[in-house]
Amino acid sequence: MITVLLVDDEPLVRSGLRAVLAGAGDIEVVGEVADGAEVPGLVARLHPSMVLMDVRMPGIDGISATRQLMAAAEPPRVLVVTTFENDEYVYAALRAGASGFLLKRARPEEIVQAVRTVAAGDSLLFPAAIRSLARSFGDGAEAASIKRLSGRERDVLRLMARGMSNAEIAGELFVAVETVKTHVGSVLGKLGARDRTQAVIRAYESGFVASSPQ
Repeated sequence: MITVLLVDDEPLVRSGLRAVLAGAGDIEVVGEVADGAEVPGLVARLHPSMVLMDVRMPGIDGISATRQLMAAAEPPRVLVVTTFENDEYVYAALRAGASGFLLKRARPEEIVQAVRTVAAGDSLLFPAAIRSLARSFGDGAEAASIKRLSGRERDVLRLMARGMSNAEIAGELFVAVETVKTHVGSVLGKLGARDRTQAVIRAYESGFVASSPQ
């Protein structure tokens, strides 16, 4: 069972998400809150596997709340829920440690699939959106970390930035999926990235992957 904490200052949004997730069968909403200030305490008490986090809230916003969660020894995965995808707040939340973002206008089946994807340990990655966000809001501060990657690790990172899964990368490079998993783990470690989203952000901000449309 995937346990979820809903964080949004709009009661209608929370009730809508709760209704959608309740029908999934394998997802349980264990709590909800309207202010980011209450998130760390609730997470410590309820131990949800995931937090659906609004980024724009009065008081403590989703960026600060996400950053506080990531400081814990075993933080839950965070999925940002947003109205606008090309938003500096969204990018800041991703840089703070969120595994991806979900638009509030998404269809119910897309919401459920997004929660399942992130809960399974995968990042909810939209390469075009990440590229656009990095171009608009990135600070280019990650160039040095890319130099630590081997040639094959750089190949893997380029394909990760295109949104490819491990199986797709394996097919592209003609190697085993387990080999790709090893390379991905090494890339994350050398970049200090928690997941694929963080690694791809570093790839774009460093200029390793072009932030302009191809």
